[in-house]
Amino acid sequence: MKITVATALHKPYRTPQDAMYLPVQVGAGEPLGCQRDDQGENISALNPTFCELTAQYWLWKNRDADALGLCHYRRYFTQRRFGRRDARILTQAQAEALLRDADVLVPRPRWYLIETNGSHYAHAHGPQGLELARQVIAQQHPDCLLAFDRVMKRRHGRRFNMCIMKKAQFAAYSAWLFSILMEMEARSRATLHPERDSRLFGFVAERLMDVWLEHTQPRMRQLRVL
Repeated sequence: MKITVATALHKPYRTPQDAMYLPVQVGAGEPLGCQRDDQGENISALNPTFCELTAQYWLWKNRDADALGLCHYRRYFTQRRFGRRDARILTQAQAEALLRDADVLVPRPRWYLIETNGSHYAHAHGPQGLELARQVIAQQHPDCLLAFDRVMKRRHGRRFNMCIMKKAQFAAYSAWLFSILMEMEARSRATLHPERDSRLFGFVAERLMDVWLEHTQPRMRQLRVL
C-alpha cells in the first residue's frame, strides 16, 4: 500500500524519515528544501487563515496514493500512550495494518468538563466563525446540518486537522471540507474580520472534521497524538 502523509511545516525542522511522510512547506516563503504548497494546483496564498490545510489541499490536488493524510511538524499519530519512553511516531507498516480494518485514522477526541464544542469555540474565537459555517452547510450540504448541531452540543471533539484516510475517503472529505471553507472565505470578506483571528478557517475545520465523521460514519480507528 502506498501511503503519503503530508507533514506541514513553515520553518526548518527535523521530520520523520519513514517513507510515508512527505514534508510540505506551507505558505511558500524562503525555500526550506522540501516540497512547497505553492506548486501545482494550490491555495498557498490562503495559508495565513487556512494554516496546515493548504498542505492538505495541495496533497489532495497533486498526489495519488492508496491512502493520504496530514500531520504537523510537531504532532504525529502514535499507538503508544503519551509520556511512555518507548512512544514512537506511527510508521507506514503500522498504518498499513490499521487500514486493513479501517478506512480512516483520526485523533482521539478531547473531553471538556463544562464546555461543548460550540461554546468552547465561541469563548476562544467568538461565535461568528461557526455561525457562518452553519449557514454555508445549511445551503450547500443540508443533509449534514443535523450532524453539525449534534457535534456542536457534545463535550468532546477532535483537534489538529490530522488524519490518514484511504484515497476515496480523503478525496470525499477534502471536497466536502474545502467547498465549505472556500465559500466561508468568500463571504467572510464582508461579514467577518479574519485578521482578528488569523487562523480562522484552520480552527473551524478542526470542528468540521467531526461533523463529516458523524454524517458519513466511516470505518474508523482513533489514535493518540504524540
